[in-house]
Amino acid sequence: MRQVTFGVLGPVTAWDADGGALGLKGPRHRAVLARLIVARGQLVPVSRLVEDLWEDPAAGAVGAIRTFVGDLRRVLEPDRPPRAAPRLLVTEGPGYALRARPDAVDSWRFETAVRTAAELPPAQALQRLDDALRWWRGPSYAEFAHEDWARTERARLAELRLHAVEQHAQARLALGRAAEVIADLNAHLTDHPWREEAWALLASALYRSGRQADSLAVLRRARTALADELGLDPGPRLRRLEADILSHHPRLEPRPSPETAAAQVWTEATAAYDRAVSAGSRARLDSTVGLLRNLAVTGGTGLELAREHRMAAITAAEEFGDPELTARVIGAFDVPAIWTRSDDPRQAEQVVAAAERTLSALPGDEPHDPARCRLLATIAVEMRGSRSPRGPEAAHRAEEIARRLDDPALLAFALNGKFMQSCTRAGLASRRGEIGSELVDLAARHGLASFEILGHLIRVQACGALGDFAAADRHAATADRLGERYERPLTGVFTEWYRALRLAATGSEADAEAAYRGAAQRLDGAGMPGAERGLLPLALLCLRLSGGAVSARAAAEYVDPQEDWGPYRPWIEPFVALRENRDADAKDALHALPEPPADLMYEAQTCLEAVVALAIDDRKVLRRAHTRLSPATAELAGAGSGMISLGPVRDWLNRIAHALS
Repeated sequence: MRQVTFGVLGPVTAWDADGGALGLKGPRHRAVLARLIVARGQLVPVSRLVEDLWEDPAAGAVGAIRTFVGDLRRVLEPDRPPRAAPRLLVTEGPGYALRARPDAVDSWRFETAVRTAAELPPAQALQRLDDALRWWRGPSYAEFAHEDWARTERARLAELRLHAVEQHAQARLALGRAAEVIADLNAHLTDHPWREEAWALLASALYRSGRQADSLAVLRRARTALADELGLDPGPRLRRLEADILSHHPRLEPRPSPETAAAQVWTEATAAYDRAVSAGSRARLDSTVGLLRNLAVTGGTGLELAREHRMAAITAAEEFGDPELTARVIGAFDVPAIWTRSDDPRQAEQVVAAAERTLSALPGDEPHDPARCRLLATIAVEMRGSRSPRGPEAAHRAEEIARRLDDPALLAFALNGKFMQSCTRAGLASRRGEIGSELVDLAARHGLASFEILGHLIRVQACGALGDFAAADRHAATADRLGERYERPLTGVFTEWYRALRLAATGSEADAEAAYRGAAQRLDGAGMPGAERGLLPLALLCLRLSGGAVSARAAAEYVDPQEDWGPYRPWIEPFVALRENRDADAKDALHALPEPPADLMYEAQTCLEAVVALAIDDRKVLRRAHTRLSPATAELAGAGSGMISLGPVRDWLNRIAHALS
């Protein structure tokens, strides 16, 4: 399904994936759409739509609503097959609902941006609010300003916008930009003289700009305006501010923000490094890989840049002809890895090849065991998802060396490698859970924050696979706290996907779908294509199959061949054939499938094979799926990924056994 977005921060409109405005026809069509957006995904009965659109409804009003909905569906989902159920503007019971993604409506995005900006440092908050305020194209729901059904939502959004304007001014004040906010706040107060927060911000900005008399005059204006508009005296905030200005209280003086202080330290330190360390020295390579490691855990562009420069650093180290240097450069990139599919398979092969060359060149004596351990752990991590015996062997040797050396940092890295090689068959969630538990304990005792977070995320996956959501919730909450404390933004990407999975397993399908779409938005741009590609459509397909009530043929109607299914495409082709009633092709596609990769999606992909095999009675594939899934009888299929689920493996085994009998 193509990505449609909606705008209500101004006249009601809709845009296609390229930003082009969609033709929504007449005002009644727009009114139906707007009314459904106000409902935020909830059902709106046809009877309510009739009442809201007409003061005195005619006899054909219900039929007119159905016509408007049909017209809107053709505009919003033009590529929907004739017999396929709508996925965006859906029929539910006695009415309709708009199942838009959380990021698909500008007012919903605005609300999220304002809320999250309040928790960000000033510089980031300012950027977030800059972007959000630009989304406004005029008064919200502009053409429905006098409609009763829009009044409450318009008032709420107007108040939220005023609050955002004041947050924006506060962020600029915190960054030492007092003079530039004065004109904006004056204009703001001309239209909204009852805003005490705005008066306080304007008085503070004038004082910090060296204009004490003007700041006191503003507070006198505030007193008059509040008395005239509301019949009230100024509140405690304004009274205290006036006293502070008169006494020149130190708290009114601008203080450098933490970001400004950190930037200054960084500038001075890097300048000193450039002066002291020669450009071609080995020390520069050691420092570079440490920087890349720290850059990677920031996620997004940082992770992408770290990957981009990592291989260049390894190549440069090899050119020195010093295996010890190369071992340090390769092994220092011990970035904790939670997803068992590589983001860059080609680079992973290159790193493994370099690590194996370095292992061969490294002296075999005991002093070089730490470097050897890091190289082996690197091989184990980079060979994730493969079925080569080299990966598990490297993981085993790395763990053995790390335990013998009793080095916590080495052991944490080695355990990460062991985790990456723990998906060779179904039913290994408990074993991965043990790795996670050891990592949590080890890292907490030795101050290894990134590996402590990794341990909790592994426990989230393992507990989810075993259906212990209470324990998984606790680990997710702890991971979030640690991620916030140590500025590891990627942590929240995985915990948000887990919470969508939890809804899929225990909540309503509609809530789960909305949560998945929100989680996908957060994953977009996180710098992890190995996790991102194909994940959202796969999650939604699994969501529809998880209860067992939807047949493969019914689920196939939701499979869009034009979607980016990423590495899951071969497992989707049988569904595409089913959708087009090509059962023979579906069978051929099933038989052409290799064994699923040795990663966290193993059980899920095996279940997808079983779903199609059940539909076409392919006993060979059913027997194969039963054999592969049997070790995971006590698990939820796919939930070991921490992201998706197709329900209990036991239920799938029973369906297969029934079909075979």
